[in-house]
Amino acid sequence: MKRYRLGKIDPALFDKVIFPHLGAGRKDIKIGPRHGVDFGVVEIGNKAIVMSSDPVFIAPALGWEKAAWFAIHILASDVAVSGIMPTHLCIDLNLPPEMSTQAFKLIWRTIHLECKKMGMAVVSGHTARYAGCNYPMVGGATVFGIGNKKDLKNPANVMPGDKIVISKGPAIETTGLMSVQFPEFLHEKYGANFVKKAQDIFYSMSTVRDAYIASKISGTVCMHDATECGIWGGLYEMANAGGWGFTVDKDAIPIEDVVKKTCEVFDIDPYKAISEGTLIAIARPNEADKLVFSLERAGIKASVVGDVTEKRNGMLVVRNGKKTRLKHPNKDPFWQQFEVFLQRQADRKKRGRKA
Repeated sequence: MKRYRLGKIDPALFDKVIFPHLGAGRKDIKIGPRHGVDFGVVEIGNKAIVMSSDPVFIAPALGWEKAAWFAIHILASDVAVSGIMPTHLCIDLNLPPEMSTQAFKLIWRTIHLECKKMGMAVVSGHTARYAGCNYPMVGGATVFGIGNKKDLKNPANVMPGDKIVISKGPAIETTGLMSVQFPEFLHEKYGANFVKKAQDIFYSMSTVRDAYIASKISGTVCMHDATECGIWGGLYEMANAGGWGFTVDKDAIPIEDVVKKTCEVFDIDPYKAISEGTLIAIARPNEADKLVFSLERAGIKASVVGDVTEKRNGMLVVRNGKKTRLKHPNKDPFWQQFEVFLQRQADRKKRGRKA
């Protein structure tokens, strides 16, 4: 039996199967499904209704409260990068039969508290236990953000000459999840202090705060979070969606030493790996430094890493003065290596029981 790769479907499959078949056409849709845009927008009068759907991702190895924190921030981040903050949540929870009531209480309390902090209300949903449901995908949700049209950060407004700003750097999510799930492999190489540093990255796995700060800068034009296929995938998708090129200085992208070393241990290219928490923003040339300053003042590392160019110039990555063409990674190394180390971890436990 053929086994298909994990993660988001191939962009070509999206273009062939989904994009041509989107139901009824409606004039109130300002932004519909497309690569490189995390949200859709419906306009009603002077209001923009931003919406995004994702799985509810609960990973038990994180601990119930951490898992729930991450799940709700994944959902909220895709709306926050529109420049309009999340306001409403519809959530469907398809719980594994083995999830205890106590575990569910911890999960829901955390979701409630994080929604309250963000100003987001739960307006509808469905909750049940079903056979066949399993972690980490325990349902799905749609987040809405309702705000003024003028506050929307629309990719259509990007122009050649705009600057590219990146916060936090690559592989934030990869580091946060791998260090919590597989700490023993990091401990063997670098010790307990390193493991703690890697695991401290966990609460950086959200772009809600980054996007809120960026939304207050008038020169911020559009934003995207570097999820599947990481920074390279995110940049490629943004450029492709907008019909423009870019030139990016790889050495200007901030990268934490703990991220670099964690990715080396797990044999993952950090620039291609899933990185929820990393914000890619496009800003007007005279506002880009202000955006970086505002992020760093809030304790979020950021830098200007490149320029938007004409589409004909293509997508270029510069390192040590040498330019190379950037292709979409297509395959995120995180998913494969997560499976590899899950098996290695299981094998170790099995050998330990036999000993």
